[in-house]
Amino acid sequence: MRTKYVLIAALMGSSLTAVAQETYINAELATGDLNGTARYVGMGGAMDALGADISTIGTNPAGIGLFRHSTASASFGFVSQQDAVKFAGADKTNMSFDQIGFVYSLRTDSRSFVNFAFNYHKSRNFNFILNAAGNVGADASQNKVSYNKGATAAAGGWDFVYPDKEYITSDDRAFSNLDELYYNALLVVPGSDMSAPDYGYYGAERYMMDRKNSGYIGSYDFNISGNINDRVYLGLTVGLHDVHYKGYSEYAELFAPNVDAVDGVLVEDTREITGSGVDVKAGVIFRPVAESPFRIGLSVATPTWYDLTTRNHTAMVVDDKNYGTYSMSIGNEYDFKLYTPWKFGLSLGHTIDRYLALGASYEYADYGSLDSRIINGYSWDGYEDTSSDLEMNGHTSKTLKGVHTVKVGAEFKPDNDISVRLGFNYLSPMYNSNGIKDGCLDSYGISYSSSTDFTNWKDTYRVTAGIGYRLDKFSIDLAYQYSQTNGTFRPFSDVLDATNTADAVDVSNKRHQMLLSLGYTF
Repeated sequence: MRTKYVLIAALMGSSLTAVAQETYINAELATGDLNGTARYVGMGGAMDALGADISTIGTNPAGIGLFRHSTASASFGFVSQQDAVKFAGADKTNMSFDQIGFVYSLRTDSRSFVNFAFNYHKSRNFNFILNAAGNVGADASQNKVSYNKGATAAAGGWDFVYPDKEYITSDDRAFSNLDELYYNALLVVPGSDMSAPDYGYYGAERYMMDRKNSGYIGSYDFNISGNINDRVYLGLTVGLHDVHYKGYSEYAELFAPNVDAVDGVLVEDTREITGSGVDVKAGVIFRPVAESPFRIGLSVATPTWYDLTTRNHTAMVVDDKNYGTYSMSIGNEYDFKLYTPWKFGLSLGHTIDRYLALGASYEYADYGSLDSRIINGYSWDGYEDTSSDLEMNGHTSKTLKGVHTVKVGAEFKPDNDISVRLGFNYLSPMYNSNGIKDGCLDSYGISYSSSTDFTNWKDTYRVTAGIGYRLDKFSIDLAYQYSQTNGTFRPFSDVLDATNTADAVDVSNKRHQMLLSLGYTF
């Protein structure tokens, strides 16, 4: 069915720097998990005004100012995804090294201290397995999305695709890597003259998607903080972030029977994102009434300014009864920049004698303001010239929204050496329920995209509990966290043809985490 030209065509990867990323991938990089010491996690992270825990270094840096003694701690454990089906060697349960850090406390007078701290923690754990399957609408398919792009462009008077010396390509930024594969491997009508080919598409009956993600974002925080007369606490943290993301997916469509002897298509996609970022966080905690332990905390965090590199390799495998199974592939590597939103926090904390601590925190971040940036080039002295990807950022502002995070927690001490903790953590939805991945944007984030699926995740619930024991200068803490986020998965969207649809599938990310922290005070 395919011509010899198409069968032997090979698509070579390209490397460019003037690109930006796509909304749904950016959203994965911009968010974080509830993680840190077992005490912090056990209280649901609601320690931003209570302080005196090293994990507050990344939420309200003034919390480090409440330390009166130097201390060091390390945390590790495991995370398990509930209901996940093992795929491509990925296991639903993984060990995790989550935190290590220290605080050096220096007394300046009888009631004031200056503290210096460093802490590493895993701010984002990407390990996740997704499985989804459903039916495809009559005369609909992923390859029809690509076909509709070309047909719409041709109707407008220009060629969306055109034959090059070796393969069909385009200089239109809405023409993606996946479109290029489809036009070369599947959409050429049999017998076409390759100097002016005709194109068609195949309808599918059902689809199946399997994906595994792995990796993490490691955050390295450096802090200086202190207190004034044990009533006002100030802190400043500079954070460095190290990104390691890997994803592999297999998307398959089974075509309607007896359609030109083509049974189906499989798209295999591998993507890796690495790079680094930097941000600055500042905070204050104060006791409005001198005789009361009640505390109010305020915090602000700048965007994380990410400098990232992504690499992908995408292969398309076609099952053809006439020509057998054949495949084509494409790959890219490029740099891009991403600036995350500002974050603002308000927190409350109160202690009752030495046996009860209560905390509550609120944080807001507008993820619709994520800034995907294009690298336009470099100046004579080596500095990068960048600009916002206005097309992609406009899509982001319509797809993502502000997130409200609420954290509450309590710590009860039945005696001086034992602590029992409970916490609750809630995040409002980041995705608009009607958001879609728009493959027709005039953006480099589309040009180098290699998948069409997307998930609109809903709100997140986290329930935590913990217990701690102190023996002289040593401490041991254990925490458990259950988190759940539900979402709606779609294999593709077609803004050009409302009838080209497939079943949306309900998916979930349910995680169990056990965390152990060991500490020493000196």
